[in-house]
Amino acid sequence: MPRVLVTPTLIRNVPGRYCDILLSAGFEVVYPEDRDDTMDRPTLARCLQGIDAMLASTEKMDREFLKTTNLRVIARLGVGYDSIDIPGATELGIAVTITPGTLEESVAEHTIAMLLGVSRGIVERDREVRSTVWSRAPMPRMAGRTFGIVGLGRIGRAVVPRVKGLGMRVMAADPYADPEFVRKHNIELVPLETLLETADVVSLHSPSNADTADIINERTLSRMKRGAIFINTSRGALVDENALANALLSGHLMGAALDVFKVEPLPADSPLIKCPTALLCTHMGGLDHESVEAATNLAAQCITDLYENRWPEECIVNRDLRGKFQW
Repeated sequence: MPRVLVTPTLIRNVPGRYCDILLSAGFEVVYPEDRDDTMDRPTLARCLQGIDAMLASTEKMDREFLKTTNLRVIARLGVGYDSIDIPGATELGIAVTITPGTLEESVAEHTIAMLLGVSRGIVERDREVRSTVWSRAPMPRMAGRTFGIVGLGRIGRAVVPRVKGLGMRVMAADPYADPEFVRKHNIELVPLETLLETADVVSLHSPSNADTADIINERTLSRMKRGAIFINTSRGALVDENALANALLSGHLMGAALDVFKVEPLPADSPLIKCPTALLCTHMGGLDHESVEAATNLAAQCITDLYENRWPEECIVNRDLRGKFQW
């Protein structure tokens, strides 16, 4: 009987439809012990003994690590896959899948929540009230301002109608943007440099890869408008955190809303901790009740499809394995 290890803490030992999908296909569903931290490499290696497939969180797995396992499939709960060595997995014949179409609504809502958290000073006001301070300093209105989206994929597109609902003008930087979507929603498509210089809010929705590493750095931050707001709900690898901290502490930026970081959990010595105008969150953008259920079920279905010789084209990351994959 093939065995699937389920590592995301949100669903450990939690029954659901994903279990039914796997069990009905003949899998044994295995969970780590509660004390097991699968982000720890030796612990993960131990948990993967005798395991054929993994319904995974954000565990880091390079080629050398993957070579020590018997994995045939890694099904990521989410759409990011930068924690997995894709060329290494492909070389070893391990299929890697993601769950597109399951969490963009959640991330889009979270983006708006974080924008308003910064622009209206919600967290600061809450802390003041609790400490018997009654401050009523006015904050900038977002209606009529320009919201710049870097990356107009599924999540970036989901943000558009919500931003427009606030009365904001939308511009985007994405060389692969869907022209029909851009036309329909009256989005101004511009180069990244133009967006940085023009937008009152800059929001990242790009994948993490060699081209986007530290795309927000000292130089690009200096191009942003003084008093702009920066939002990142995509991946921490896109941002030079030291440069961002400097831009916040110097007053160049009004504030930043960050849901993701280079290292998670965010280390206590991170310079961002010392930035009072940074709103920090625990990588919650893609997590609401509906997205967790949908993503978990889709990840389980991907494992089942591959086991039963079906190819989940929309979910496969390493498509070079098509026609070569073997369980």
